[in-house]
Amino acid sequence: MEPQDIFALAQEKMDKAVAATQTELSSLRTGRANPLLLERIYADYYGTPTPINQMGNISVQGGQSLIITPYDKTALMEIEKAISKSDLGLPPQNDGNVIRLNIPPLTEETRKQQVKLSKQLGEEGKVAARNIRRDMMTELDRAEKELNLSEDDVKTWAEKIDKLTQDTNKRLDKVIADKEADLMVI
Repeated sequence: MEPQDIFALAQEKMDKAVAATQTELSSLRTGRANPLLLERIYADYYGTPTPINQMGNISVQGGQSLIITPYDKTALMEIEKAISKSDLGLPPQNDGNVIRLNIPPLTEETRKQQVKLSKQLGEEGKVAARNIRRDMMTELDRAEKELNLSEDDVKTWAEKIDKLTQDTNKRLDKVIADKEADLMVI
């Protein structure tokens, strides 16, 4: 693999690591209703674990409630059960047509827990970036041997990958800081 291809692959993987971290952070509860809260919750639908967001329409009502209107009314009980079993800590209210989730304001203690969790998720993103860097450096060493690259070329590409890793960590820091600010808004 050519050094520029290795760099492009590193860039693509690091972009995905940032996007994955953003997705994980978006599913953290903030005290405002957000359909992304339900993104990681799967309900049994005719024997198949199915994301709730694919089983019905999820809308925000009044900024403090989520309304789930299933496409198939027979799935109401399974959606309710999946939400109850999840780590959201929100009791679903089933009226026979829709499921309502009231999002209470976060307590100070809950906010601190969510901030701690957001930092943990951000650190996992940084670990992923470092692992990508390590893998790409290994690829670069392999390319050096296979393509007889000069030491200067290898050093230049290694510096580019290091810079990319640093930039990715800065992007992750910003994503984490934005989420923490969102969590601390009362």
